[in-house]
Amino acid sequence: MVQKLKLEELNRIDVETFKKVEKIPLVIILDNLRSMHNVGASFRTADAFLIEKIILCGITPQPPHREIHKAALGATESVDWSHESDINTAISDYKNRGYEIIGIEQTTNSMMITDFSIDRSKKYALILGNEVEGISDEALPHIDTFLEIPQLGTKHSLNVSVCGGIVMWEFAKALK
Repeated sequence: MVQKLKLEELNRIDVETFKKVEKIPLVIILDNLRSMHNVGASFRTADAFLIEKIILCGITPQPPHREIHKAALGATESVDWSHESDINTAISDYKNRGYEIIGIEQTTNSMMITDFSIDRSKKYALILGNEVEGISDEALPHIDTFLEIPQLGTKHSLNVSVCGGIVMWEFAKALK
């Protein structure tokens, strides 16, 4: 008979060990997100895939906050994060550190994530934009590559935390 595993049977690492474990070379930049639930879910996914850091830009809510914690379930304690008021400062900083800047956005110049080759020798910073407006217009010229997720139904977009989960998983698989 199949049984679900208990938490103690999952053999997860603790926060102290997480901080010491080598992370995948991937940074997530959240650009002007409104929803604390999307922020919390992004932290939780970043924890699951050993993401290096989250940068919260502009109006993106910051921990500690009860609504972020509801979705993050403690991941704000394990995943490194910082706040940057101007997204272009964050982009410039990570470009100077040798990261390729990837915007997850539907643009005239975007390619499907399924057609993008993730290079294990590179470091990446993925930008996820506002729930309504997407990535800030002023950031677009500074982004190296735009990727989008193929969608087959009637809707033109995914929830930002769902989108983030998909792209973090794709990059984590390739970079680990």
